[in-house]
Amino acid sequence: MEIKSTGVKSSWLKNMIIKRLYFDKAMSCAGLSVLFDKSIPSIAKAINELIKEGFVVEQGYAPSSGGRRPLMYAINAKAMFILAVAMDQLSARIQMLDLNNSPVSDMITVELKLHNNDNALPQLIAHLNNYIAQTGVPKDKIAGIGIGMPGFINAIEGINYTYLDAGGESLSKYIERSTGITTYIDNDSSLIALAEQKFGIARSQQEVMVINLGWGIGLGMIIDGKIFRGYNGFAGELSHIPLSDDGELCVCGKRGCLEAEASMLVVAQKAEEGIKKGRVTSLQLHNGESKLMGDALMEAANQGDQFAIELLTEAGYKIGKALAILIHIMNPANIVLSGRGAKVGKILMAPIQQALHKYCIPRLSSGTELLISSLGFDAELIGAAVLVMENFDREEQTI
Repeated sequence: MEIKSTGVKSSWLKNMIIKRLYFDKAMSCAGLSVLFDKSIPSIAKAINELIKEGFVVEQGYAPSSGGRRPLMYAINAKAMFILAVAMDQLSARIQMLDLNNSPVSDMITVELKLHNNDNALPQLIAHLNNYIAQTGVPKDKIAGIGIGMPGFINAIEGINYTYLDAGGESLSKYIERSTGITTYIDNDSSLIALAEQKFGIARSQQEVMVINLGWGIGLGMIIDGKIFRGYNGFAGELSHIPLSDDGELCVCGKRGCLEAEASMLVVAQKAEEGIKKGRVTSLQLHNGESKLMGDALMEAANQGDQFAIELLTEAGYKIGKALAILIHIMNPANIVLSGRGAKVGKILMAPIQQALHKYCIPRLSSGTELLISSLGFDAELIGAAVLVMENFDREEQTI
C-alpha cells in the first residue's frame, strides 16, 4: 500500500514551527527567531505561509510588559489529527486527537491480548483501519499514528522484541504499510513519562522518574530533558527488580519480581482469592476477568472499602521498596505516580512513604518528592500523540 501524504512538501523550518507551537501553544516571531536562531523576516515568511496553508492562526497580542506588545501565533488545532493508541497486555485504547490533544471522536477500547496471541498484530491493524474509517477523517489529514505498548522496544527501528511479531520486519513499518499512515511505536512507560514532561505535572522538568502503575509496573526516565533508554534501549524495567528470592513466579521466568508481587494484575487476583475465602468487601467476583476486577477494586478503595485499601496498601509498600532502590541509584528530585493506578495514588502514597522511610538513606529520600499525575490514565494516549509530534521536524515529513 502506498503511504499517503498530505501533499505539500514542507520546509524544515515550517515543520519546526508547527512542532513548537504544538508543545508551547503560542509564541511570537521574536521568540521563534531566538529559539531557531533564524532571522525575524525568515520566521515571519514561514509563519505567513503556514497561515495561508491553514496550520497557524493569529492569537492576539501578548500581555503588556512595557513596550510594544508582540503578536502571538498558535497552532490551528484542526489542521491535522493524530491517531493515538495506548496498549497494555490485555487491551488497546484508540482515539483520534487534534493538535490540542483534544478528542475529535469517541475513544474505543478493544480487547487485545498480547501474550501467546499470534493474531494480535492483524487484529490491531483491523481495529485501526476500522476506527479510521468510522471517524471519517481523511488519511491525508492524519499526521501519524503513535502507539504505546508494553515490551522491549527499539523505538528507532520500530521493533517490539516481546509482542506483535512482524516476521522480522520493523513493526512500525509493517503497520504503516497496512494502514497507509506514518507510524511510530514506543514503550508505554516511556510515552507516559514523555506526556508528563510535556503536558503533565513534570512539565519542563529535566530530571524525573515516572512510574506507570498498570497491569504491570513500568518506569519512564527523563534525564537531561530526554527519555533515557540505556545501552540497548531497554532501560526502565522497574517491574523486574527482585524483591525476594522465593516470591511468586513472574512472566519473565524469575521469582520475586516487583510485577509478580505488586502489579494491579496481581492485586486483582488477590482480590478474587480473598472474596472466595469470605473476606468482607463490597467487591464482587468477576470470574477471573482481572481487568474488570482491577478497575472495580480501585473504585471500591476510593469509596472506602477496607479490603480493597488493604490490598493496595500491601502493594504500595512493595512499590515503595522498589522505589528505594531507584532513589539510591538515580537520586531524582521527583517521582511521578502515573498511568491507570494514578486514580488510587493518594492511597498508595502512605505505604510507599513508609517503605521509603524504612529502606532509604534519609539524606537521599528527603530530597525526592512523590507526585500524583494529573493526566492519569490519559497519559499514555497523550504520550502517543507526543511521539508523533516529536518526529514532526524530520526533513522528509510532509504537511
